[in-house]
Amino acid sequence: MNLVIDMGNTSVKLGLFGSGELKAHLVLPEFKMSELENFLKENGNPQNAILSSVVKDNQELEAFLGNNFFLIKLNSKTFLPVEKHYKTPETLGNDRIAAAVGANSLFSSQNVLAIDAGTCIKYDFVNAENQYLGGNISPGIDMRFKALNAFTAQLPLVSKAEDNELCGGSTEQAIRLGVQLGAMEEVKGVISRFKQRYGDMKVVLTGGDLPFFDNELKNHIFADPFLTLRGLNVILNYNADKKSK
Repeated sequence: MNLVIDMGNTSVKLGLFGSGELKAHLVLPEFKMSELENFLKENGNPQNAILSSVVKDNQELEAFLGNNFFLIKLNSKTFLPVEKHYKTPETLGNDRIAAAVGANSLFSSQNVLAIDAGTCIKYDFVNAENQYLGGNISPGIDMRFKALNAFTAQLPLVSKAEDNELCGGSTEQAIRLGVQLGAMEEVKGVISRFKQRYGDMKVVLTGGDLPFFDNELKNHIFADPFLTLRGLNVILNYNADKKSK
């Protein structure tokens, strides 16, 4: 079994994989060693582990993992099952490459666009030759709401809500529709442009705002809430296999 840990900006995700399948998972608002220990006690003892973090290093966690498992700490030098074509690999976010690898594992040797709709909306593309070409980053939905409030004198802070109107009848509704419709049309437009450039292409959507986009895009995408964890597991297996040879 493999232990996968994804430490993101807003949450920590734990996953246990066996035979390529996610057997157990846990989402935490912040990391606690006691939670990890309980998770392992309840779900099994893995042999390998991978740690992906976009936040400050946790020395206690790294020591625990290194002492108990074959550990991969994902970074720009980690061996990958896709060929990386990126001009600044040292600045490439772990979550981005993990989502790209996860999407590629679902649709190997096909053009595939991974969209991670979370704090930011991240687009990452792997072509049919299994080459990672890069992607795009834009503000996520909540970030857009916060920006309108923070950088204006009078606009209120608004949050997501289902709203099928086109024209806002109040300032609050105008902000909500502007942000939500704008984000939706952005995602549709990016998908359309990639298809125009690369032809036949699969699209895999993940992230905290997956339900918001999935409702309208479900006929055109494949949704996987565990895409990043899946990609990390693929990367871990790839490196564990290299070590054993």
